[in-house]
Amino acid sequence: MEAFLMDLYPRFSNLDFICFSEAFEVVVRHAKNYTNTMFRNQYSSMAPQTFKFVGKFFTDVSLYILGSDIHVNDMVNELFDSLFPVIYSHLINPGFPEVSLEMAECLRGARRNLQAFGHYPKIIMTQMSKSLQTTRVFLQALNLGIEVINTTDHLKFSKDCGRMLLKMWYCSYCQGLAMAKPCAGHCSSVMQGCLANVVEIDKYWREYISSLEELVKGMYRIYDMEHVLLSLFTLIRDAILHVQKNGGKLTATIGKLCAHPQQRQYRSAYYPEEFFIDKRVLKVAHVEHEETLSSRRRELIAKLRSQSDFYSALPGYICSHSPVVENDTFCWNGQEIVERYSPKMMKNGTKGQASSHDVKMKSLEPIISQIIDKLKHVNQILKSMAILRRASEKNREEDLASGDCDDEDDCNRGSGDDGLRVKNQLRFLAVAQNWKLKGCPSIEEWLNKLWYIIMLMEYYCAVRNNE
Repeated sequence: MEAFLMDLYPRFSNLDFICFSEAFEVVVRHAKNYTNTMFRNQYSSMAPQTFKFVGKFFTDVSLYILGSDIHVNDMVNELFDSLFPVIYSHLINPGFPEVSLEMAECLRGARRNLQAFGHYPKIIMTQMSKSLQTTRVFLQALNLGIEVINTTDHLKFSKDCGRMLLKMWYCSYCQGLAMAKPCAGHCSSVMQGCLANVVEIDKYWREYISSLEELVKGMYRIYDMEHVLLSLFTLIRDAILHVQKNGGKLTATIGKLCAHPQQRQYRSAYYPEEFFIDKRVLKVAHVEHEETLSSRRRELIAKLRSQSDFYSALPGYICSHSPVVENDTFCWNGQEIVERYSPKMMKNGTKGQASSHDVKMKSLEPIISQIIDKLKHVNQILKSMAILRRASEKNREEDLASGDCDDEDDCNRGSGDDGLRVKNQLRFLAVAQNWKLKGCPSIEEWLNKLWYIIMLMEYYCAVRNNE
């Protein structure tokens, strides 16, 4: 019977977690490629020196999404600290000799003190903090949901439950009633008793799906990692342009702070030929909305929503798909054939089974209590995220109304785009193997195994009867 129930559970399984993890990794990889392409085509002379810094930055992004303790602000600061000495020696002061370690360290410190990149690092910090934290919580919540399913589908039935299941399915054979089938009401009573502990999860499972759905609904604009990361290269480009436009002031101040020898005449607004954008390189094909990562999230939520009552409906679902007969016809009640079965009205859960004589229920099992505690914890995290997002959106609306919005919250999507806009949602048909070829399952696939299990049980009963 345990194997029977194991195949009934709506397991979106570890494969689904892997599918989303890999999909997010695809976004990170594309964002890194976009950024490297921008450096290669607009700043080719210094591009080779920037690739390692860009690579480390996006590696940290991936680690953060998966739960690393790295702070987003530290990631962004490290990126711009590393880029500034390269930008200074190639764009601001092209005649500057090779930067020594001491000079590089001085330039890193000066970058923050002088706010060399303007407000762009702060914009990136804000947008990345919100989008990556939301993505991280989404994956953590998804992983916990998988843990709940995988834990409950391996629960063992009590001896009392096993005894009642034996009476319901097989004891009629002992009386030579091989064709007798259990009464539907008797089946429901037995299964409610057997699954009373599991049904206790229902309230928190519903809340989990509802909270996860609210999180997914809010994953747009600066709360959508796909949107933020795939547009990140434009903000980095604008930040570099800001440095170039203020090159004269920066060079004069840095000359005093870092006390480097006077170089040949610098050009405060040095615009190399490669600065101009090659739109052909950054051209991205039109992407249908239905093929994006956000649509995959919505698809998952739709499947989960359809199974929100799974735990409470499980006893009835099993009986309705088992070889039982209606209560108003001749059927087996666990002891004898009766003309009519009068079902006992009971509620699901351990409290509802207290007066049942079919299965004696004990207190809530420790493993169920642990699952409920974990669901409570993640539900609280999801609710906190929703509260923070609503507060942020309210502040953003107030800023828009007052005209104080400084673009940190993606009010106008930054300056300097020059009409160039890379589509911020990827075509995930290109990575279909992450979703289908690798076997990422849908909930329905697991539920459809029900009839196969029933057929095996009937075959087993027939074999036992022949013996």
